[in-house]
Amino acid sequence: MKRRDFLQKTSVATGLLTLGGLGLQSFSTAPKTSKITILHTNDVHSHIDVFGPEDGRNANKGGVARRASLIESIRHENPNTLLLDAGDIFQGTPYFNYYGGELEFKLMSMLKYDASTIGNHDFDNGIDGLYAQLPHAKFDFICSNYDFSNTIMDTHTKPYRVFKKDNIKIGVFGLGIELDGLVDKNMYKETKYLNPLETAQEMSRILKENESCDLIVCLSHLGYDYKDNPNKISDLKLAAATKDIDLIIGGHTHTFLSKPAIVSNIEGKNMLVNQVGCYGINLGRIDFYFDSEKNKTANGTSIVI
Repeated sequence: MKRRDFLQKTSVATGLLTLGGLGLQSFSTAPKTSKITILHTNDVHSHIDVFGPEDGRNANKGGVARRASLIESIRHENPNTLLLDAGDIFQGTPYFNYYGGELEFKLMSMLKYDASTIGNHDFDNGIDGLYAQLPHAKFDFICSNYDFSNTIMDTHTKPYRVFKKDNIKIGVFGLGIELDGLVDKNMYKETKYLNPLETAQEMSRILKENESCDLIVCLSHLGYDYKDNPNKISDLKLAAATKDIDLIIGGHTHTFLSKPAIVSNIEGKNMLVNQVGCYGINLGRIDFYFDSEKNKTANGTSIVI
């Protein structure tokens, strides 16, 4: 992608959001002592190649090679960048049927993903199939509400991770969707599902108080919203019922957002929820700006690949 085209796509008028007080500011007035860029994908579903010219609304979009070029450009612009995925890496093309996830993990490793959470389709070859592909993943799997202690995946995921970029501590934790009724029990075996709301409250407390994180990100495969099932936990419900989370990066519902949604948390403070659809068509980008006292503002967009 040419730099001019990239700049045009990333300069859409999403506004600059003051987290905690969320007012719109211009770029010129925002304090920019430190800038942290969060890039993210979700529900890529084994889509390696660019969509063909006859593939309807997705024609000529996506592809790992294009994503790699875009990510490289952004990292060149800002070395203080994290690349994250919200799950459902597997299932959707013959690449998964043939390679069982090996190719997906190898390519994500080449793109230097920092972390991913686990989606329901990542169990499609069973928990043993997921485990078998772990040597090909040179990044961490973060999942806080799946208890794998009685499974082969025990010790192979982390409940959270803390990254440090430009003296800014970024805490990341992950939430998976309930597997019962969605995935055959034989596929996930003795994996225990922990309440995502309670888990989120505990993880955000640990990251805020114990780890002293300046920025807290939740990688979620819960789904963006369920209007037909208001009792089901979703990213929007989670955001409204918790505190200290700055950004929820979502997956599962294949929700295309052109920019992050702004949600008031349980303390009435504003935070962001984003999801970029599916199949690697888009790359999410959120830029966080910190002043000398680590007050933060943010702006975000979805970039068509």
